[in-house]
This record gives sequence, C-alpha cells and structure tokens, in this order.
Amino acid sequence: MSALLELDLIAARDALRARKITSTELTAAYLARIEATAGLNAFITVTADKAMAMAAASDARLAKGEGGALEGLPIAIKDLFCTEGVLTTAASRILDGFKPTYESTVTGNLWRAGAVMLGKTNMDEFAMGSSSGTSFYGPAINPWRGAQDAGAPLVPGGSSGGSAAAVAGWSALAATGTDTGGSIRQPASFTGIVGLKPSYGRCSRWGIVAFASSLDQAGPMTRTVRDAAVMLSAMAGHDPKDSTSAAEALPDLEASLEAGVKGLRIGVPAEYRVDGMPSEIEEIWTRGIAWLRDAGAEIVDISLPHTRYALPTYYIVAPAEASSNLARYDGVRYGLRVEGENLSAMYANTRGAGFGAEVQRRVLIGTYVLSAGYYDAYYRKAQRVRALIRRDFDEAFGKVDAILTPTAPSDAFAVGANEDDPVKMYLNDVFTVPASLAGLPGMSVPAGLSARGLPLGLQVLGRMFDEPMVLRVGRAIENAAAFTARPAMLEGV
Repeated sequence: MSALLELDLIAARDALRARKITSTELTAAYLARIEATAGLNAFITVTADKAMAMAAASDARLAKGEGGALEGLPIAIKDLFCTEGVLTTAASRILDGFKPTYESTVTGNLWRAGAVMLGKTNMDEFAMGSSSGTSFYGPAINPWRGAQDAGAPLVPGGSSGGSAAAVAGWSALAATGTDTGGSIRQPASFTGIVGLKPSYGRCSRWGIVAFASSLDQAGPMTRTVRDAAVMLSAMAGHDPKDSTSAAEALPDLEASLEAGVKGLRIGVPAEYRVDGMPSEIEEIWTRGIAWLRDAGAEIVDISLPHTRYALPTYYIVAPAEASSNLARYDGVRYGLRVEGENLSAMYANTRGAGFGAEVQRRVLIGTYVLSAGYYDAYYRKAQRVRALIRRDFDEAFGKVDAILTPTAPSDAFAVGANEDDPVKMYLNDVFTVPASLAGLPGMSVPAGLSARGLPLGLQVLGRMFDEPMVLRVGRAIENAAAFTARPAMLEGV
C-alpha cells in the first residue's frame, strides 16, 4: 500500500496510463487509508461502493486506451459541492440528510475527466471559519503534530480543512476546496500542501452551496504545484448556468510550468509586514525572496496601501452576502424542520437549531449591515474600500508580474484555541483576504517548517486570469524549498 500512496497525482496518472497499476488497486488503497486515518475526521461521507464502481469503469476505459485527464485517479470533494445522490451538508445540521438530485458543474467536470470520488470532506459550517472546527460533525484534525504540543491535536485550517487533512494525510491524491477569504490557501499552509485559488469566475459556482457569492471560488488542493495545474485544468471552464462564470480561455497550465521565473519582476508589499508577526514568518518570507532572486527574478518593493482595511471590509461584505444566501434555509423546502406554533416560530426554531454559533453570528452581522439606516454606513462604504483594494493591485501589477507574501500569520494552532475569540480567529485570514476581495488568483506553496516543526507556506498572487504566472512562480519556490517533510503519522505507512 505504501508504494501506491507515495505516488503523487502525476506519477499515479502516468502509472495508470502505462498499465503498471489499476485504478481499482489505487482506489482500494486510499479507501483503506481513509479507514486507518478515521481519527482525522477528514471525511463526512465516504463513498466506498461508488468509488470502486467508478474505478472499475476507469480501468475498462484505460484498457481500451481511452480516458480523460484524470482517468482513474481517486480524489476527495469538499462537502460544499452538490453531488447527485450523495449526502451534501455543508457541515451543517440544517442540511443533514440532503441528497441533491443534480451535480455541481465542477464535480461534473471532474467525473467527465475520469476522476474517482472517494467521499465528501469535512469543513467549517457553510465555509465560515478558519479552523474547520465549526462543523456539525466535529472538528477536522491536522495530521501534523507540533514538537512542543505534547501530541495535542491541531487544526488543519479552514474552511477546507477536511480536504487539506485528507491530502496531507495521504487519504486522497487530491481534493477540491473553496476559497472565500483564504479557505484553500490557509489550510494548505497549515498542512504542508499546495492550495490554489483561481481567479474569480475561472471555475463555475453552480451547484456549490453559497456563502458569499461575489467571493466564493473553487480550486484544487494537491501535493505538488504540477498536480494543482492538472486539477485546475479539469475543474475550470465557462458555464452558462453561472452568470459570474468567465468566458476566458484557459491556457495549457501544465506546459506553463516549464517557463521558469528568469526575468520576472516579483513584488514584495511593505504592508504585509504586520505588527506582532512572528519572526519565523518573516524569515520564511525572506528566504522565499532569496530563492526567487537566485532563480533570476528581480525583486521589487511595492505598496498596497489599502491592505490594512481588507479584513474589516471582508467581514462586512461576506456576512452581508451570507445573510442573503442563507435565507433559503427556512425549514420549508428541504433540510431540517423544527415545528413552531406559527410560521415565524418555525423559521426561528429551525434556524436556531440548524445553524451553529459562528453561522448565526455572521448572519446577524450581515443582516445588521444591510438594514435600513446602516447600509450606507457599512456595506456601501465597504464596497468602496473594496474597489480601492482592487485598484492597489491593478497599480502594482503595472510594475510587477507576481507578488510574494506569507500565506498565514502563524503555523497551525490547537483545536479549540481561538473559539472564544472570533476576532483572533478572523486574523488568520489577514494575508489571504485582500486577493479574495480583488478576485485575483493566489496559491500557497509549502516553504519550510516552524520552530515547532509545523509547515509554513508562501503565497503567490497574480493578475486576474494569470494562473500560469502564479503556477510558474509557485513551481520555482517548490523547487527551491524542496519541501519533503511529512507528518509523523506517515512514518511506516
């Protein structure tokens, strides 16, 4: 089993095409690994029978010399993507038991490319959180343990923490995530994997349970940058069912990795040096700058002056959109229903029982900032600041080809550590939120270990729809960092 699990997505793809292994063997190995790592709580639903049936169908196609770009490769799906006939909960009690009668566009694209579904991964409820600790099904656990933590469980980050834990713990070759304010990139940093948030509109949002419609974007979580390129190529594409889907042609992402970074101008924003940032974050950033300079890139100091307003702007815009999107969960059409003496009481009872504390908090904030008398003071002003943040990036990209920053302000923290301090939890997104507000592509690449022996990531940001550039720079960092560390739980696998 160890030899099969050690293969990354590209190596497994090549082995399948060469008929050195079968999808049935590979899928069975991952299903056994999921069972062995059940303590990570990375999965809400494991679709073992479906996975083996899909693997057998892939083997039949491969035997004929047919198949798509991901033929026979077992992957995990964040439980925010609707999957036909398979439980889809967004990690919330209010959707417990919901089995869609349709398939999301992104997962449909993956199945047409030949991928095999292992199951649905755990996450923060409705993608609201930075720890994957707000799930109705209990927290997802990071496969890494800090040297100074006496074995205490750590968060894998959020909201795509289950997907991150599955990939880092070798329970899936790759996984889908969604990123609203950093929910692919931050958990990738915490677990030592690659997480890519594409440009807004690159992947269809149709069939993805909505959190904040102007921010949500699907993306891949993988072991390598090349794996991310292949996954995104299968996931992306224009979708007429999604009015925000971009009709922008997708270049050959895997081929773009060969270009290197010689001659590129890489921006380093002064505003990402925040007060109280641990020295080890500064050190890994400095190391990343040196790696790119040594690879032939020119380092350029830039300014993104409205960065300091990004976090408060995000926590006005995102809750406002969430309060609108979550209004559909009323106990009438689907999901949980808690009866009351009248319609209003039934609404209140259902939402009170079905939504967790963090979701309720954000819905209340969002409803408040959209209410009469406060809309102009908060929501309209936040949208104006968002435009200024976008303009900062536009001006910066007039001077540079890509931007390099830390991904997160710390390494992984203990499960439950920040639950009583929402503001402290929100600060985990300080480096990822600005690009989300601007709709830009961004990727976290593992770059080293903290003093506690935990992964730290570097973030690469690019122009709108310039994922090839992000991947090129990310690959250069990956090559220089040569990150081969593994969580202790992989020893002896």
